[in-house]
Amino acid sequence: MPATLAISRPAPDEFLEYYNKYIGLVQGDDALPALRKQIEETVRLLAPLDESKALHRYGPGKWSVKEVVGHLSDAERVFAYRALRVSRGDATPLAGFDENQYVPAGRFDSRPLADIVHEFETVRAASLALFRGLDDEALLRRGTANGSTISVRAVAWILAGHELHHRGLLVERYGVGK
Repeated sequence: MPATLAISRPAPDEFLEYYNKYIGLVQGDDALPALRKQIEETVRLLAPLDESKALHRYGPGKWSVKEVVGHLSDAERVFAYRALRVSRGDATPLAGFDENQYVPAGRFDSRPLADIVHEFETVRAASLALFRGLDDEALLRRGTANGSTISVRAVAWILAGHELHHRGLLVERYGVGK
């Protein structure tokens, strides 16, 4: 199987309309450069934060910076697992996940920020390895996740957009990088 050279933008019928808010944030016609570039950009954004700033919440009941980064890794794992299953032709409907249960269970605030950031780097590197190893046929496969149709290539775009969405919130609402 030839390695993937590009992951083209998915058609609207390849994902739930909800994900337009993420996919629309990604520039260009290929998800791979965005996925690669985000590792460096996110690490650079978070590097200056000390532990007290990493515990900042912009409002009551909102996640801390550490929890946002932990959520990125959790969501990446769930979506990459979906991409793996669907790309391999597994037609089993896949369950959704509730990030509002995952984040408290992750206990991210008790861990050093550097550890959580390294985890994100590692998880993203694994996702990139998965996507680079897929051919066009695998990228176009569709399955069911959380009760809706999704293609493998849509997952790549969703991951890139999801990261951009949360990085934007870190800058705008948490003041990270300002």
